[in-house]
Amino acid sequence: MSEDVMAPSPTDAAGSLSVWLEALHTSSRRLADTVASLSERELSQPSMADGWSIAQVLSHLGSAAEICTGLLERGIAGDERGPVREDLEPVWQRWNTLPPPAQLEAWQEADTRHLQLLDSLDMSQQLQVRVPYFAGLLNLPDYAGYRLSEHSVHAWDVEGALTPGAIPAGEVKLLWKRLDLVATRFCDVTTLTRLAPAQITIALTDPARTVLLDLDAELHLYPCELAEPAGSVTGPAEAVLRLVYGRHQPTDEVQVSGAVTLADLKALFPGF
Repeated sequence: MSEDVMAPSPTDAAGSLSVWLEALHTSSRRLADTVASLSERELSQPSMADGWSIAQVLSHLGSAAEICTGLLERGIAGDERGPVREDLEPVWQRWNTLPPPAQLEAWQEADTRHLQLLDSLDMSQQLQVRVPYFAGLLNLPDYAGYRLSEHSVHAWDVEGALTPGAIPAGEVKLLWKRLDLVATRFCDVTTLTRLAPAQITIALTDPARTVLLDLDAELHLYPCELAEPAGSVTGPAEAVLRLVYGRHQPTDEVQVSGAVTLADLKALFPGF
């Protein structure tokens, strides 16, 4: 098949971006509704992110939105300079010194600015802009995918601490599309070396699908089945997703058998 046939049409590319943007807006609105009336005491209580309060999660999301707005502006201007730690440290320090209510308010403002800038891009910009992100120079659908991964899971960190529940199914479906990127980048190398080589079947429910977890010099997730797996993981797609993000809960209905244990997988995916 020729490259012309393989390449997505402008309509396809714009449509792909719209899916991620809609999910970003949905996640943002849901989190805003969740935290709108929280008191300072409630904002200071622990979140589901280890060691962070609810306000600190909001601060993390807010500083990320501020930084990403700047990177998106660079991309719009054709500036390919990526983020450097010397520029990021003052932003993080400023957000970290805010009291909890101010972290909430500042997150809402930064998140709104970021989404408004994304929404303002016309069709030509949607196709041409490349964002100099932490993972490299990204087209807008890929960039929005990274942003959804960040926002959706951290929103659950807040929501789950207040009312136990699941990441919404629509977001889970999108996040599974790019989970290999997360699993590969954030796995624990020492644990991977200990467990490899091994191939594990992941049998998902809600919705049903089968995935191969390949443990070797690198870790990867592939959408295929194994004839003779070394072990298996079975559970709802949402719960297994959170396991890979380092957010497994004792109440999750995830079963592990064979060459790896649940403890192995929790060590392999420590979260971030």
